[in-house]
Amino acid sequence: MADLKGLIETVAKALADQPEVVSVRESERRGTTVYELQVASGDLGRVIGRQGRTAAALRTLLATAAEADDQRVSLDIRDQTGRS
Repeated sequence: MADLKGLIETVAKALADQPEVVSVRESERRGTTVYELQVASGDLGRVIGRQGRTAAALRTLLATAAEADDQRVSLDIRDQTGRS
C-alpha cells in the first residue's frame, strides 16, 4: 500500500516557503479517501500554481499512485484559516 499522505506532504513541503506549517489530514467520504492539505496563507498560491497547474499535477500524481491500490482519492488544498 502506497503512503499517499506522505507523498502529498513531501511534495507540498518542497513547494512551500514555510514547510513547517504543511499538514495533511486523511478522512473518508462516500467511499473516497479525502486528503486535506493545509499550508500557510502565503504558500497557497505556490501550491496551487498558475491557473491551478501545480494542484492539477499533484492531484494526477495522487490519483496515479492510488490507482495501484485500486483506491478512489480526492485532494482539497486549504490555507491555515481553512480557505481554499
